[in-house]
Amino acid sequence: MQADALQWLERYDRYLVSERRLSALSRKHYRRDLDSLQRWCDAQGLDHWMALDGHHVRQFVAGEHRRGLGGKSLQRLLSSIRGFYRFLLREQVCRVNPAQDIRAPKSPRRLPSSLDPDQTARLLDQGADSDDPLQQRDVAIFELVYSCGLRLAEVASLDCSDIDGDMLQVTGKGARTRILPVGRMARQRLADWLALRPQFAGAGQPALFVSRRGKRLSHRSIQSRLQRLAAVTGLDRHVHPHMLRHAFASHLLESSGDLRAIQELLGHADIGTTQIYTHLDFQHLAEVYDKAHPRANRKP
Repeated sequence: MQADALQWLERYDRYLVSERRLSALSRKHYRRDLDSLQRWCDAQGLDHWMALDGHHVRQFVAGEHRRGLGGKSLQRLLSSIRGFYRFLLREQVCRVNPAQDIRAPKSPRRLPSSLDPDQTARLLDQGADSDDPLQQRDVAIFELVYSCGLRLAEVASLDCSDIDGDMLQVTGKGARTRILPVGRMARQRLADWLALRPQFAGAGQPALFVSRRGKRLSHRSIQSRLQRLAAVTGLDRHVHPHMLRHAFASHLLESSGDLRAIQELLGHADIGTTQIYTHLDFQHLAEVYDKAHPRANRKP
């Protein structure tokens, strides 16, 4: 592509930072998708973004599908292209969005892996009375994830100032902030950890959860510590932080049935995401039906 065309990728990235306020990870995904499109354009002899039309986008997506990309990945790819071209339209670089009316093949809905309440309790109770301060930190992390339904990036980015009594301020996707209640057990584990935290964190360190060296705990460290805790607990399966977020959502939904409230707690912009992310088991659905339907238990 021409040099001026490639410069628009850099300008778009700056736009995602300054105006969209997207996270570094989201921007990385956008850029990877657009770099793939740019390489495809080079192979096709297309030298500017204006040269791309709907037929080209369909060819590109079909080629990615043949390479093994699934429906969800193709949907994200098209979303990246549409977002980029909306920016180019705004900047009057192009006149049409070639990906606007193109849809990726649908993917089957798959429920995320979760833990049942007994497994969750076993996991979180393990090590709660340990003398190891780092294990007490780990229990505080995972109690908080389960109590508030946090994403991995959200819990890793927490600062001490985000805690206010029994409330927690969280900045999620799209830089959206939400205030969440913190449950009793999570408050207790947090208090235990905060009493130990000065052993590791210096006075100027804002991070709530820090490593042995006093640095903010990384995503990878949190993941590996949860796997370690699961192994000690005897859970014969791979456990990751997102499973606790899903357990939070599914356990609340099974108890309350209030999908809107769970949408707010999870920080989902679209309730459709919540519907995919959570589930009700058939037994609970049958109980709700029996209690609510006027003719479900009609006597003969």
